[in-house]
Amino acid sequence: MREYSGSVFLADCPARLAIEIIADKWAVVVLFALSREPCRHGELVDLIGGISRKVLTQTLRRLQGYGLVDRHAEAGKVEYVLTDLGRTLVRPIAVLTEWAHEHGAAVVEFQESETDQVSSASPARPATAV
Repeated sequence: MREYSGSVFLADCPARLAIEIIADKWAVVVLFALSREPCRHGELVDLIGGISRKVLTQTLRRLQGYGLVDRHAEAGKVEYVLTDLGRTLVRPIAVLTEWAHEHGAAVVEFQESETDQVSSASPARPATAV
């Protein structure tokens, strides 16, 4: 395992930058979508369920600002593509995806059991007179 100087607890630690990038709800999904092939804005909207055009635009601009995505405009056609730097995140994203496939059901089960425990532990509310 590689050693890094500094601590993840320090503001200037490179690990915090990585976390900032992938902590965005849509960034990882957009990066993973672009890992397959370059896409137009509308294609990404169709491919990624639940993302609005506005949020996709904001996400793409943010990823461009990090140097992870390029915008190519040619003959009125605009496509987004991963940069070489952006492609370095494909494998870590794939690892997170594998983790989600293997452990996602356990997380959901835990959340449901916690919700059930909170519901059963709540005292019954007395009826109030109106």
